[in-house]
Amino acid sequence: MPFVATGLGLVIGASLGLLGGGGSILTVPIFVYVLGFPAKEAIAMSLGVVGVTSAVGAVGQWRRGHVDLRAGVTFGVVAAAGTFAGTRLASHLSGATQLTIFAVVMLLAAGFMFRGRRDTGAAAGGFQHRWGLLACEALAVGGLTGLVGVGGGFLIVPALVLLSMPMRDAVGTSLLIIAGNCAVGIGGNLGVVHFTWTSMALVTAGTLPGMAAGTYLHRFVSPASLRRGFAQFLLLVAAYILYQNGLAARLWH
Repeated sequence: MPFVATGLGLVIGASLGLLGGGGSILTVPIFVYVLGFPAKEAIAMSLGVVGVTSAVGAVGQWRRGHVDLRAGVTFGVVAAAGTFAGTRLASHLSGATQLTIFAVVMLLAAGFMFRGRRDTGAAAGGFQHRWGLLACEALAVGGLTGLVGVGGGFLIVPALVLLSMPMRDAVGTSLLIIAGNCAVGIGGNLGVVHFTWTSMALVTAGTLPGMAAGTYLHRFVSPASLRRGFAQFLLLVAAYILYQNGLAARLWH
């Protein structure tokens, strides 16, 4: 089992390196359907894996000059409030409900990946004049992190690009925000959900070299083809989760 957990971590990390995002959305299904953890534990533990991996990635991007600390801290502080609220709401929902919401988020992520990323250039008004939009996006992303354990990079990056940030900086800043959100989410779940720290560590041990390998391989493959293929995979997994959890019939059970 230790080798399986670490091997799955390699898959998560490789997808992060290849796609620049999306790998975190694999973590919850792996904990639930492969490693056999209950939904609530899987969601909480995924925050640890995603948080550590994102923090390491953010440090690397910061060293390359691709992290906007001002925007990252501003977004992160607001998102932290959403994350804490999401963890509180999650304590009142069943595991099946959380997985159903998670599957809907997967469908949304797949849609973003099919669409692809567009660097829209400088947006009118810029960061300082779009605080309202930034705050709403931050609260939504934070809420999703606390509720279903996803980092939300597929939402953060487009929001930062819309706020006139270059794509490379948006990706690096997103990693910083995700790491902060996950830290808040773990804090909100301590004492509420049981953490199996060994399993978290084993999966995380695979994500770090996996991300390095994916980053290296990224130069040899078509990003657009990768995104489309990964989006199709997300659609299949989301359909399976929805089938397993009974869609709306069990949404508020």
